[in-house]
Amino acid sequence: MHSPLQNFLHIFQILKKLPKVTYFRIGSFIVALLFIAAVILLSSGSPPQVAMGMWNGAFGSSDRFARVISTLCPLLLASCGLIFTFTAGLYNLGIEGQITAGAIASTLLLRLIPEGFSPAIAITLAILFGFVGGGLWGLLTGLLNIYGKVSEIFAGLGMNFTAQGLALYLVFGPWKRSGVASMSGTEPFSDALSLPTVGNTDFSPIALAIAIVALIVTAIVIRATYFGLKLKAVGNNLRAAYVLGIPAIAQMLSSFVICGALAGIAGSLQVVAVFHRLIPNVSSNLGFLALLVVMLINYNPFLVLPIAFLFSSLNVGSLELPLSLSLDSSLSGIIQGALLLFAILGEGLAKLSKEA
Repeated sequence: MHSPLQNFLHIFQILKKLPKVTYFRIGSFIVALLFIAAVILLSSGSPPQVAMGMWNGAFGSSDRFARVISTLCPLLLASCGLIFTFTAGLYNLGIEGQITAGAIASTLLLRLIPEGFSPAIAITLAILFGFVGGGLWGLLTGLLNIYGKVSEIFAGLGMNFTAQGLALYLVFGPWKRSGVASMSGTEPFSDALSLPTVGNTDFSPIALAIAIVALIVTAIVIRATYFGLKLKAVGNNLRAAYVLGIPAIAQMLSSFVICGALAGIAGSLQVVAVFHRLIPNVSSNLGFLALLVVMLINYNPFLVLPIAFLFSSLNVGSLELPLSLSLDSSLSGIIQGALLLFAILGEGLAKLSKEA
């Protein structure tokens, strides 16, 4: 049996063999944890209690875990979409609007469905409408960027405000609940027009299956197809890609459309699997959360699932903080932001060390 000193020396020998860049990545994670602990202490909280509270909030019961998975599904879809635009060198901040556009399109379809129509076909059509609605919203962002010469950042943010305004108009205007306009949204759809869930939880196996299929397809397209290779070429050097005969404009527009379409499915799932209606903030800020996920994984589709699951758990677990510890649930945002900030810092230092 090895002594503690021998175990320590063994670990030290393993660490010595690691590439130099790994030290920066590990170090940035440790610094992020220290920063988070300091923020919690400044908030008059206890880091172990906060960690336990968030764990219980995410995994303390089957209902809470089901909420984590139901949040994970649209988050995975939005993250997969962003991988396409980020790979093409485009910072698509319009993802929130594309989720909302998909939700609006799905709601429109469900409101037009006549009584007696097959619920299964209605739900399928609603998801397809969400796919098309989000894709068209993404295309508009791309057209503004490429032909309108508007930065994709400002074009995306502008389209976000437009989609949000449209959702508010519909909820408080033409689609308002009978006799009352409410932030709770439009009239709920019948249970038959909702995706089936496990028990009384929010977890829909069909929604999870859609998200996993989207993730697998994204990984294959980005890593193993000519289309993915052309996207990388455009993202790495737009001018060189054009000189090599790659249709850069078509690639960029395609990435916007694909991203919007996947985000539109995410919005559709928010309608048919989570809220069962259109609400003003139907995206629930999942688009911005997906931006954090994709930047943290450096556009690697194989890391989407674990990181998205982590962020989904933090997002849901934070709801327990005000209840059990009297701390603001926004602490979760600080934790997520700190992880991203120091991860990017660690990657930057790692690249500098390679060049040195």
